[in-house]
Amino acid sequence: MADKKNGGSPDHFELGQTGHRPFWVLKLSICIRALHQIGAAVFLTSFLLDELSGPPLPYLLLATVSGAVLLVLEGMRHRQMHRELSGLCTFIKLVLLGAAYHGFLPQTPTILAVFFFASISSHAPKLYRHRLLY
Repeated sequence: MADKKNGGSPDHFELGQTGHRPFWVLKLSICIRALHQIGAAVFLTSFLLDELSGPPLPYLLLATVSGAVLLVLEGMRHRQMHRELSGLCTFIKLVLLGAAYHGFLPQTPTILAVFFFASISSHAPKLYRHRLLY
């Protein structure tokens, strides 16, 4: 029988608690996510093309600030994000991006791998993304 607490899944994985998020916050987060993707796309492109010496500051700020806002807005809905797989994926992504950006890891392959990892982790089914790890 399906477990109602876990979104109707027959598996017995506990998902993180969710809180109320007003509809306007959802709409706002969609717009901010679009801006984040623009900043992230230019950030990635700056490491893939030799013509650019690094990410342009406005786009770096756009990706950073919009990413921070998205974390706050997502935290309104998923109160235990720090205990969920999605929180771990976000942490890993930030550590790898920081290490590559500051030259501790090879920049182009690491940043490309981070974008690949971020796409997979953000599009994984809810049952996996919001599974509690501890």
